[in-house]
Amino acid sequence: MNKHQRSFTAAKNGPSPTTADQIYKRRKTPTNILSLDPDIVCTIFALLDMFDLVRCSLVCKLWNAIIETRSLREFCERNVKNSSSEFTGKPLRVILGEIAMEQHRLALLRGGIYVDQWKGHSTTVAQCRMKMGVLGTGVGDKVIRLWSLDSQKCIEEHSIPDTFPLIDFDFDESKIVGLIGSHLCIWRRNGKRSIFPSLEGKFVKGSCMRYVDPEAVVGCDDGAVRVFDMYSRRCSQIIRVHPLPITCLCLNEDRLIVSGSTSGSIRISDPSSVQQVATLRTSDARGIRTMCFNPSSQLLFAGSAVGRAYCWDLRTRKLLWSNRVSPNVIYSLQHMQNDTSTLVVGGIDGILRLLNQNDGKTVSCFVVGDRLLSTFQSPSGFIQRRKGQRLPEDNIINIEPLVPRTDRPSITCLAVGMKKIVTTHNTNDIRLWKFES
Repeated sequence: MNKHQRSFTAAKNGPSPTTADQIYKRRKTPTNILSLDPDIVCTIFALLDMFDLVRCSLVCKLWNAIIETRSLREFCERNVKNSSSEFTGKPLRVILGEIAMEQHRLALLRGGIYVDQWKGHSTTVAQCRMKMGVLGTGVGDKVIRLWSLDSQKCIEEHSIPDTFPLIDFDFDESKIVGLIGSHLCIWRRNGKRSIFPSLEGKFVKGSCMRYVDPEAVVGCDDGAVRVFDMYSRRCSQIIRVHPLPITCLCLNEDRLIVSGSTSGSIRISDPSSVQQVATLRTSDARGIRTMCFNPSSQLLFAGSAVGRAYCWDLRTRKLLWSNRVSPNVIYSLQHMQNDTSTLVVGGIDGILRLLNQNDGKTVSCFVVGDRLLSTFQSPSGFIQRRKGQRLPEDNIINIEPLVPRTDRPSITCLAVGMKKIVTTHNTNDIRLWKFES
């Protein structure tokens, strides 16, 4: 179990049954700050913010016990607006999650913006994924790269066979799964690569891919989704869904497959019965370009080729809102995991837009400023830092007169993390937007 898993496990299970005082008494050879009385350490911890407290909880068992049983709860009592009775009725992990999401929302809504930009690939990079402080980039050249968001250093690089173009990919702690040409490919993070054999892995041209162990789902140009077992490397199902090509996919925890098409419709399929569950209709004949699903709220978000954003409740299949938020194609929309308040949208006009998940209203728009603040060296090359610029909210659609088109390249993909957004632009540049509270 790595340190991130230990952190999440501790937060999930609540305070440790072993108290800080018990652990303190067991220590035989305390040194330096670790030898301080727990009350003194707790006083020091009272000066830290929540994120520093969580980091300190990973140092040792003593600090973890102090923070879990005292400091974090006292921090929550000071900062949460709920009354003490409401506070004590909630698990600590729930309170921490609420504080973190609120700080994330306020940073995106009102915080200062700095944008770091570096050349991440030799030719172009069109897609990005973000998980656990690691950024994955690819599609455009013959390599998938994983980056540390703390240092902006490339920590892994995985090559793509020369004969296949990379179309889509995603990754987790142990592997990268990619759609290359008409094949699926798995790169183990230890360096081994496995391409599905042509007789089982080949299919009509795929346009998008998502996976949840042990299955990968590919949306194809013939309107069908193909389900693959990633370990037997066999196609287990072919589900005919749309009359036109599939453009985007989502998978929920019930293993339902949600697919968008160039026809403008979204359909929900159940692989267990190979049946269509429901159709979510839109008014866009030019098609759906991107989707994302929020398991915390059971809301499905979609962006269309005419700049319209949609939201459905998958429990009722009801359309909650539909707003035109961009003058042209929306290529990507995402939210941070467990965030039920904000949705980030990017597209062909190069403007990052922040939407309210509950009503679809645009609450903020931002672009990269034209003034270069600094240039500094990193292990991966030179990084340019600019200040982000918030745009007036009185005209959220037509911003052409405000920002020249050359200063806002199209956003082909985006990923959202805690107080940060990463964007790619079908150039060789990667942009990391950092929002300060």
